[in-house]
Amino acid sequence: MPVATVSCRSSAPESPATLSWSTSTSIGHSKCWPSQASCPNFATEGARVAPRSLATARADHFTCDNGGVNAPGLIDELNDAAQRAGLVALGVAAVEPFVDTREALETRKAEGLHGGMAFTYRDPVRSTDPARILEGARSIVVGALPYAAGAVSEPSFEAPAGRVARYAITDHYAVLRSALDEVAAVLEAAGHRTRVVLDDNALVDRAAAQRAGLGWFGHNANLLVPGYGSWVVLGSIVTDADLSPSEPVPDGCGTCRRCLDGCPTGAIVAPGVVDARRCLAWLVQAEGTFPLEFREALGDRIYGCDECQEVCPPARRSPQAKEIIDASSSWVDLLWMLQAEDDELLSQLGRWYIPRRDPRYLRRNALLALGNSADPESIEVRAEVERFAAPGADDEMLQEHAQWALRRLNERAQVRT
Repeated sequence: MPVATVSCRSSAPESPATLSWSTSTSIGHSKCWPSQASCPNFATEGARVAPRSLATARADHFTCDNGGVNAPGLIDELNDAAQRAGLVALGVAAVEPFVDTREALETRKAEGLHGGMAFTYRDPVRSTDPARILEGARSIVVGALPYAAGAVSEPSFEAPAGRVARYAITDHYAVLRSALDEVAAVLEAAGHRTRVVLDDNALVDRAAAQRAGLGWFGHNANLLVPGYGSWVVLGSIVTDADLSPSEPVPDGCGTCRRCLDGCPTGAIVAPGVVDARRCLAWLVQAEGTFPLEFREALGDRIYGCDECQEVCPPARRSPQAKEIIDASSSWVDLLWMLQAEDDELLSQLGRWYIPRRDPRYLRRNALLALGNSADPESIEVRAEVERFAAPGADDEMLQEHAQWALRRLNERAQVRT
């Protein structure tokens, strides 16, 4: 991974320094972040972007709550801590409410586009007002952590396998929290209060990251970080330190439609607008019956969907897209999912979002994946699915999904003959 370099965007030494940097590769960088290529304060050094001179771009001071100036080097300490912890972008956002984001959440919820999703839709006023997170909050420091997004090795076992999206293969947020804790410790050592917030309905993390200059909103509604695309997880540090905000990154999608056209269910109904009622990544997490019209499109997926990221040009050019992913955490044995006890399922897969922590939804997804992808001639597969489809089965929801899986297996068997 390239070494990140501080990119201070202050135009004069006496101005409060802006904390904003991003690592980048030379591939397609000018298309992802064109303003840096033309900025007079920056010079390209291979795969790095660095200030031309501290005389014109300082990153060593910012104003405190009392209007004074913190010790020189504090900004550098924050950047150094972030880089040591593996973050690839860090920026500052003002703590004012995200009014546009709140209006978008409220409008889309009213139109039903949230598909019953709670999370930040539950209370848009709260999730778009970061000042509520910490009394006396003045700034938000936002960081991005990359994760592997390359080719996935074939399953290491013989049984039918269910696919797990790359963002859910391991607990990336645990690593991100540890990284942000290290950055927050620098602020706390300087006398400031902090609160780390990530994957939390208290804050719309993508809105904070966009305001903090980490990237732009892609047409797939993900935040695209220059040089890394959307293969990142985002988190914030809300603090009472008064930091100068970063400048936004200009749009890099232009007229591209690859994610809109590549979505298997047409869930991206307009640039930046996702209809959760059609989005596979949400439907595998939603309660109730999986919509009949999208079951075949689910394929072998049991959790998440990477399709709109896989076709995205900035994401495809990212260094993460070249990292081969270990199959041991990318696939789950579908027959095991149907045979395991509830406690065992939750022990192995419980870090995923599971409606009401009810393992039957994991089995629901496994049944559909078996119908779509398992060997239709397999006696073992059919026996297991028939157990759930039997007329006297206890669970009506699983019974209906199992009956669909049997029909799907029969259809696929006919095609093979």
